[in-house]
Amino acid sequence: MKILLTIHHELNPNLGAPGVTWRLGQEYLKLGHEVSFFSFDDLPSFLPPLVKSILFPEFVAQKVASLVNLGKIDVVDASTGDGWLWGKLSKSFHKKTPLLVTRSHGLEHTVHLQLLEEVKRGNMKISWKYPIYHGGFHLREVSSSMRLADLVLLLNKHDLEYSVNELKVKRENTFIVKNGILDNLLNLPLPPDLKDDKFRIALIGSYIPRKGTHYSVPALQKILRDYPNVEVTFLGSMIEKEQILTDFDHDLGDRIHVIPRYQNGDLASLLLGHAIHLFPSLSEGFGLAVVEAMACGLVPIVTDIPGPTEIVTHDFDSIIIPPRDSLAIKEALRKLITNQEYLSKLRLNAYQTAQKYSWTNIAKDNFRLYEEALSR
Repeated sequence: MKILLTIHHELNPNLGAPGVTWRLGQEYLKLGHEVSFFSFDDLPSFLPPLVKSILFPEFVAQKVASLVNLGKIDVVDASTGDGWLWGKLSKSFHKKTPLLVTRSHGLEHTVHLQLLEEVKRGNMKISWKYPIYHGGFHLREVSSSMRLADLVLLLNKHDLEYSVNELKVKRENTFIVKNGILDNLLNLPLPPDLKDDKFRIALIGSYIPRKGTHYSVPALQKILRDYPNVEVTFLGSMIEKEQILTDFDHDLGDRIHVIPRYQNGDLASLLLGHAIHLFPSLSEGFGLAVVEAMACGLVPIVTDIPGPTEIVTHDFDSIIIPPRDSLAIKEALRKLITNQEYLSKLRLNAYQTAQKYSWTNIAKDNFRLYEEALSR
């Protein structure tokens, strides 16, 4: 089968949605299919990022039309918003058109609502330009691309129900899929219980309000004060240490470590010696970093939001806390820091849960959905 995967970002295997797109394509290649990608890398380099975002659906439509004319495409698997223009044009296309799939990496409407809540609480400000594109036209692109698709793939139940009930997407076209982790994170030797005098907490992901920074920082500051042996590592923050340290008391800086960017293949070694993965996000499609950390032997503390809570179970392989609650973050950290037996139990269960998320099996599940949709 000939498959085109599109993503409205640069195709970087080490970043969220682009990384998922790239890995899925690699698995399809292993299964013997022909795979091509279309991303910002294929657009003229002189275009500013916002212009690329605005024009990307037009470039996608041109790309798909050319492949259809050459008879070189069976499936277009497009990230939300990418395929709406082709979806409209295909209805008047005279040749047989490929299966159009819209794939969500986290529903933009959900993210938008959480952002507005943070603005309402006074925790962040948005540009006057935001309502014009990202908070306006792009949301309409996303909903249109989902309604026009033959198959809509989402990452959690909440996003599916919102899409059906609020965006009027056909329920029979919508399905939930999962994301996976790299093979080098599967079946790792479970690190022994920590014996040294350091207790390390990791936070994986961009240092932005959507990831709960406004609520995690006060809790971490209190924990660092109460437990002199605790250290904190920010992985994939996308900003430098100096910027993060402005949110913490100056004398705590030597116990805060920052790795702005990393290669996915290095994650296991970077997490060695860490016991907890704190993931206080306000909105997620899935929460791949949670599974990756679990596979490396860390216990996750996650907020009670769609996505992560469909991966883990409270008091079995994680601690689930309310979102936007600094006190709950602090108490969950304290519980794990002071109770080694409880930490060890959750750690083993978390490690075992993570083994289910093989990209090979997930790619096969995705491909089965293609085949079923094509048969319809």
